[in-house]
Amino acid sequence: MSAMKAGMDRKTARKYVRAGVVRLPEREPRLWRTRADPLGAVWAHAEEYLQAAPELEATALFERLLLTEGAALQEGQLRTFQRRVRQWRLEHGAEPEVIFAQEHRPGEVMQVDWTHAKELAVSIAGQPLDHLLCQAVLPYSNWQWATRCQSESLLSVRHGLQAALQRLGKVPERLQIDNSSAATHQISGGGKREFNAEFLSLVEHYGLQPRTIGIQCPNQNGDVESHNGHLKRRLLQHLLLRGYRDFASVADYDHFLEGVLVQANGRRQAKVAEELAVMRELPPTQLSDYDEVDCRVSSHSTIRVKNVTYSVPARFIGRRLRARVTEQQVVVYHEREPVAELLRSKGRRAVIDYRHVIQALLRKPGAFARYRHREELFPNATYRAAYDKLVRDHGQRPGELEYLRLLKLTAELGVSAVDGLLSELVGSAVAPWRTESLRRFLCPTLAVPLVEPTVDLALYDALLGTEVAHVA
Repeated sequence: MSAMKAGMDRKTARKYVRAGVVRLPEREPRLWRTRADPLGAVWAHAEEYLQAAPELEATALFERLLLTEGAALQEGQLRTFQRRVRQWRLEHGAEPEVIFAQEHRPGEVMQVDWTHAKELAVSIAGQPLDHLLCQAVLPYSNWQWATRCQSESLLSVRHGLQAALQRLGKVPERLQIDNSSAATHQISGGGKREFNAEFLSLVEHYGLQPRTIGIQCPNQNGDVESHNGHLKRRLLQHLLLRGYRDFASVADYDHFLEGVLVQANGRRQAKVAEELAVMRELPPTQLSDYDEVDCRVSSHSTIRVKNVTYSVPARFIGRRLRARVTEQQVVVYHEREPVAELLRSKGRRAVIDYRHVIQALLRKPGAFARYRHREELFPNATYRAAYDKLVRDHGQRPGELEYLRLLKLTAELGVSAVDGLLSELVGSAVAPWRTESLRRFLCPTLAVPLVEPTVDLALYDALLGTEVAHVA
């Protein structure tokens, strides 16, 4: 009964009772081995490896010693060897880094960071969507909000931060961000990274105090860094429950993302209420989520916007246009009239719309062969294969001319109208074909009877007589 109440084994309790003491004397530590060391022949070599490369894993080192030491080591000694390596790391290895738990105060800070979401394998109408998520997190309550973007740019942080603040309805005291070029691209004379003027205008509009973490110190932004992984795992689980990862449009995917975030924040309302109680009100207006750039159309029928070349209709050559640049697209205006809408380029690759230059290329087909942006004139892989087949069947110059005629037909009807039939022609071993056959199939002409007009020359004689009388 005493052993049961004390939570010890009956045999141990019996020893205490028979000895008549509260505590048994401690045994002397054993300083001798009861059997020969099974690793004695190889451990010296193992220590040399560990001292030279402490990050070596025990299994990899054991496999190397099996090859080099021969009969001195047996495969069944792996667990013993792993325990010996673990003990060596405890005595001689480097000390692990200490993580100091931080105390967060409500309404004090919002952390912002980007994370790649390519591993989600999301597609839009069958096309893979390579994108990032710009996420904002409140460390005290773990409230989070994220928006889709395509780069770590000032436009993406402007859009993501404003979306999070508008959804939250209040403004915290500080904004914490890493040393990305969106916020701290400028470097002062002392090597210190200073905030960009555009970024400062953003945080000043909302009354936020900007703060950056140390360079190459993501642990200082640990809350949002951790939430990046949590968010992608949550999205992946919801995609698995959904059963498929294809969306009809990016708007549908954005709606899906919003639903996942709303559900995640639903269980944090108690702490969110504490944060909202001490936060400031939003300003009455919000900043635009686009930049405007004035540019002149070159003789190539292109403009330069943020160091990237974009095409515009040829009729505007020599004129000044204004480009409105958002995170996803570039809209070009002549005065107040939109003249072109182009997807934003990733990196510095040119964006050329074949519809802007096809008429000029048909007048100068020889320019196509060495056109600097020729690869941009293939709307998709099917058109590239069609070009190769036309050149192979008809020769270089005639094949290029046929392809330009194909682009002209596509500009009139649209890619969706031509792509299906074009795929069949490219994929099947049919005889050489020309664009005119596609045009006849896709645009059948109706037979209209010709009516020979009747000409009354008396009307012309009357007009001529009137003019002669007037001159006289």
